[in-house]
Amino acid sequence: MKLHLTIFAFLIAGFVAYNLFFAVADDRMNTLINIVYASILFGYISFMAFTLLKKMKK
Repeated sequence: MKLHLTIFAFLIAGFVAYNLFFAVADDRMNTLINIVYASILFGYISFMAFTLLKKMKK
């Protein structure tokens, strides 16, 4: 589980770094990138929860 939390921390850091330093000038494209990135983050959260529930079931 520690590996999953480390990967999630890097994903969050990448999201923050993108929004602070590498944001695209076009607002529509920037919004699209933010939505896709946030979807990946929420998907990874659900993957971590699913993995934790499988470990708890054993």
